[in-house]
Parts: sequence; structure tokens; C-alpha cells
Amino acid sequence: MNPEYERNVISITDEDGVDYELEVLAVVEYNGAEYLALTELDADEEAEELEVSILKSLSEDDEEPVLVAVEDEAELEAVYDLLMEQMFDIDVSGEDEELPEDEEEF
Repeated sequence: MNPEYERNVISITDEDGVDYELEVLAVVEYNGAEYLALTELDADEEAEELEVSILKSLSEDDEEPVLVAVEDEAELEAVYDLLMEQMFDIDVSGEDEELPEDEEEF
């Protein structure tokens, strides 16, 4: 692991009182709300696929934010696309960018 890399780690407690430490991979804003892409802190770095959860941060006034699952499929898909664009600098909109007329596609 790169010693210059600092992980953004949060601790959460679920409704059953179980504590989890999660690494924040990315944060995006969508329709005025904040969404976090999270993975378990002790996730297997050797695994082919990393299990990532997307949670919505809700807070009222000066209260501690509460993280909740995104249940609306359209909202989840839109947030997922934003996260992919931010994390991997890719366009996931499904629209092909048009090349200028003087450029050819290979």
C-alpha cells in the first residue's frame, strides 16, 4: 500500500447496534442530496470484484447525518452513473460523442 495514500474511513452503526468501518471511495451530489460509494475497510484487495454500496446521506439541521439505502431504481442508476464518471472519468450516459469532421474513428 502506498504510504502517501490516506483512506477516508467512516464508522457506522446499523439498527442492530453492529459497528462497521467503511472506506469512502467517492462522494457525489444529485438533486441536492449527497451520496457515498462505500466499501468495507477490510475488503480483500486481491478480489476480482470489489463490493461497493451506494448510500444516501440524510441530515436535518445540526444533527449527525444518517446513511440510508437508495430504494428508487432510477435514482440509484443516476447516482451510479455520476459515481462512475467521477471515479473512472468515463461517460456512461450511453451517448457516443461525435468526432469532429476532420477526425476518423479507428
